[in-house]
Amino acid sequence: MAEQNASSRLVVGCMTGTSIDAIDCALVRIDGRGLAMKASLVRGSTQSLGELRAPLRALAEQRPMSAGEIAKMAMEFGTLHAEAIGRLLMSERADLICVHGQTVFHAPPLSWQLMNPWPIVRAIRTPVVYDLRGADLASGGQGAPVTPLADHILLADWPGLELGCCIVNLGGFANATVLAKTECDSSGQSAVRGFDICPCNQLLDRIARETMGREFDTDGAEAAQGKVDTKVSSELTSLAAESGGGIRSLGTGDEAFTWLNTNRTRLAPRDLAATACDAIAAVIAARCAGSGPMLLAGGGAKNRSLFAALQRHAVSNGIPSVHPSDQFGLSSEYREAMEFAVLGALCDDRVPITLRGVTGVSEPVPISGSWAGLGIERATSRH
Repeated sequence: MAEQNASSRLVVGCMTGTSIDAIDCALVRIDGRGLAMKASLVRGSTQSLGELRAPLRALAEQRPMSAGEIAKMAMEFGTLHAEAIGRLLMSERADLICVHGQTVFHAPPLSWQLMNPWPIVRAIRTPVVYDLRGADLASGGQGAPVTPLADHILLADWPGLELGCCIVNLGGFANATVLAKTECDSSGQSAVRGFDICPCNQLLDRIARETMGREFDTDGAEAAQGKVDTKVSSELTSLAAESGGGIRSLGTGDEAFTWLNTNRTRLAPRDLAATACDAIAAVIAARCAGSGPMLLAGGGAKNRSLFAALQRHAVSNGIPSVHPSDQFGLSSEYREAMEFAVLGALCDDRVPITLRGVTGVSEPVPISGSWAGLGIERATSRH
């Protein structure tokens, strides 16, 4: 594991979300150890999933395929990660790499983040930590969300957040981290909350694919020209609100595709997209009420229609303001990849990454992560 006299590490974090469109990679400088570490983004990059997008989606949609097809997909997925990480690093050497893998099934206690890490180890010659949800699931937790503690580390010293804030990830599913005003204790638990909220880009991208003939509605341009059907929006709001709440992570079966199938012929495509944005925003604002300013990250932060809807619903829920997280020093594009770099460093330091109040994991909270390539010389050993 890491040499304890090394004060600084370069860590790569990789994330592929439930939207199944690209690999986001972040090279992060980590100074210090454990919960006292500081993290800063060196640079980020995005790699399209290309031809892997369709089979990964098919697997996530529970379509039958052979074990050989799945094994080939996992190998190719690892190889694509290796290529993306190699381009990110250029001539630099990372100390460790943390990869999320692709969630192809999530219904706790069962969850599967598809990943073959060995092509990465072979190509980059760096230890890889993966399967960050498994230990939590085995200890009675939901396995998600795993990012709140990383949000705390990334934003702990940022000025302007003295009164706390709510960081909302607008990914395949929307989830939030609430950082309270109170000082956190040594475990980080007293000031940090987190929860899944509702389907987001999984539904919006499905609307774009099935009604607009495109992978996604770029910047929410079509939705921004649509009209909200308040009755249909209320139906989705009720459905999405029921799926979230309490300590329950969202996953397979929570995508609200039944709502889409029912309404896809009732509304014009842009009206359907606008209506979905309105309902998603209503559920998010209601769940985040009273948590301070709302910081938006993830692919959905670029959706103009969703952003405007969140601003509308924030007013009625007592949320003082809505901002892209970039305004507070946290990259909205590479936030999740950065978080996995931080989580990888915490795993390296033998610090639990999940919180009982977030995932419901039992005490003692386990150390997360499986490792590949631990016998490889670490970059820190040459510093």
